[in-house]
Amino acid sequence: MMEVKQKDSLSTTVSLLRNMKIIKRDGRLVDFDDQKIYDALIKAEQKINGALAPLSYERIQEIVEHVDREIAERFTSNVKIYEIQNIVEHILLEKNEYELAEEYINYRTRRDFERSKATDINFTIGKLLNKDQTVVNENANKDSDVFNTQRDLTAGIVGKSIGLKMLPPHVANAHQKGDIHYHDLDYHPYTPMTNCCLIDFKGMLNNGFKIGNAEVESPKSIQTATAQISQIIANVASSQYGGCSADRVDELLAPFAELNYLKHLDDAKKWIDGKERQETYAKEKTKKDIYDAMQSLEYEINTLFTSNGQTPFTSLGFGLGLSWFEREIQKAILQIRINGLGSEKRTAIFPKLIFTLRKGTNLNSEDPNYDIKQLALDCATKRMYPDILNYDRLIELTGSFKVPMGCRSFLQGWKDENGEEINVGRMNLGVVTLNLPRIALEANGDLDKFWSLLNERLGTMKDALVYRVERCKEAAPANAPILYMYGAFGKRLSRDESVNELFKNKRATVSLGYIGLYEVASAFYGGEWENKPEAKELTLDILKTLKASADEWGNEYGYHFSVYCTPSESLTDRFCRLDTEKFGVIENITDKEYYTNSFHYDVRKNPTPFEKLDFEKDYPQYCSGGFIHYCEYPVLQQNPKALEAVWNYAYDKVGYLGTNTPIDHCYECSYEGDFQPTERGFECPQCGNHDPKSCDVVKRTCGYLGNPQARPMVHGRHKEISSRVKHMN
Repeated sequence: MMEVKQKDSLSTTVSLLRNMKIIKRDGRLVDFDDQKIYDALIKAEQKINGALAPLSYERIQEIVEHVDREIAERFTSNVKIYEIQNIVEHILLEKNEYELAEEYINYRTRRDFERSKATDINFTIGKLLNKDQTVVNENANKDSDVFNTQRDLTAGIVGKSIGLKMLPPHVANAHQKGDIHYHDLDYHPYTPMTNCCLIDFKGMLNNGFKIGNAEVESPKSIQTATAQISQIIANVASSQYGGCSADRVDELLAPFAELNYLKHLDDAKKWIDGKERQETYAKEKTKKDIYDAMQSLEYEINTLFTSNGQTPFTSLGFGLGLSWFEREIQKAILQIRINGLGSEKRTAIFPKLIFTLRKGTNLNSEDPNYDIKQLALDCATKRMYPDILNYDRLIELTGSFKVPMGCRSFLQGWKDENGEEINVGRMNLGVVTLNLPRIALEANGDLDKFWSLLNERLGTMKDALVYRVERCKEAAPANAPILYMYGAFGKRLSRDESVNELFKNKRATVSLGYIGLYEVASAFYGGEWENKPEAKELTLDILKTLKASADEWGNEYGYHFSVYCTPSESLTDRFCRLDTEKFGVIENITDKEYYTNSFHYDVRKNPTPFEKLDFEKDYPQYCSGGFIHYCEYPVLQQNPKALEAVWNYAYDKVGYLGTNTPIDHCYECSYEGDFQPTERGFECPQCGNHDPKSCDVVKRTCGYLGNPQARPMVHGRHKEISSRVKHMN
């Protein structure tokens, strides 16, 4: 009889608690869930005793039921989180669970300390001075030995601390816990900077612009045009925090190359007889001008430093031009990259080259620019770039053709009030990334709970993204004249106009990022799920849900909320590290020590390029705000036809494809291939050379190339970097 009464009492308690809300520290109301209490106590018990016996689980379940009854007796409406924690501690002490109480209290105290340290400037600057890897190596292409990078990192610490305090409390809390990641906190929201963009070079070069005190006129030669482009890039990169791109640069620069040709033709007419000889002379001189101009642009971009101490993250798109001038520009870009930088012919890290394939232009042997495709293949086997855009598929996915803004962020098709399609001069207002594997781990095998938690997190994501937009709108044109007043963002504003004129009506994008689809499916279907239709359908349904939410928010607010496959870099590790602390080591999820980026196939399985493309091709239609596919190859330099087979296969399937192939070079023994990671740095497998001065080690990290060998402070982390190269891509 007593047992029946206890069951009835427990049933009544559960019924009362089901309608109760928890008031979080940041003011949010969430449903009461005693599973979180149970999980916290189990984790504390495991910390004390390691593996648990079945009786331990029963004992902790009894404690949780006691806590539930206490809450139900003391509260009739919403309850604050700290009151629940006090009840848990009281029950533990009442039951003489002293060790468990101590560990539980210590865990809560550690969490409070971590929250405080995140906004403690002195604490984080101390980590910088001690060269803590999480501070100095957050970005793969920032060298923290350089004075201006050190200054930027110091400013970034201040910016992050202030930014966390500026964010809505529940957004800041979700970021610190690892539910979400509010990107680029070192810049935004402390300053209302924008992220990445497609610079309107055509408008700036043709109509003139201003940098500093100089009024710059339209260039009269391709050499001057490329010099102006490099200056524009440096100034734009110092006024935002993301990448910048030049769209269709061959077509952009062709008119200026033609000015060179006409000048040379005029000279030829003075000294050379015969029209044909005059034209030949003018073409030869112009061809050299084009090569010299593009070589200067490559060197200038690689020697530029922005105000934050790094080379501007720059991408050049090309490949569609058919005129003689456009073809020569394309060939020069590729040949210069093949030739390499300096006397040692090192691989250039920037700009990222993006070559467009199009039927009727260069895809097939009968197309007029097929020879340039062959040069692009040769370049990719030796320098990894160019990546390729497949013209027709990209239009299907994004609504118009254009290169990404930097690494992978794509604008969607958009027309102005006159019905004219506009791509250049548009921008992204920032990214917030959702930790999908955490939601799956919290759901603990319950799909209904997964969808409920996802819906809850999307509410936080919406608030975070709307805040990004609202903060960007607080900028004034005078804050970044090159962007708002002198043409980089297209329409030129006066000092008194609102920058929102360039953002509203979905002209700008703001990105809902995500990582870890592989881990989500693994949580429900096991690690070998790629060929299970129901597992893949789950991952597609997740992206459909993200896209439906983003579209709904876009219609509500008038900005383009886009779903974005985050180039996670250090975030793949951060989310996994935080989830390992919370949930422990879980097979195929946290045991790898990283989360799989984007929608990519599990790299541990080593699929063929064709298998990988077939698997991934279904995803970008739901995340067209930012995506890229990669295929892994052995050394390809003697077999460009193998790469061409993959490019051709991919044409109708994916919009954007990158090449990962070993291109490391040893200047001691002339070895070319894949250097091995060691504690001393990346090492030549043939002669053991690991001196950065006599070897060229280049790895792709999240869309861009990087040179880890040139970062002395990370020599102890080369194995980690090597393992991350694949999973970040």
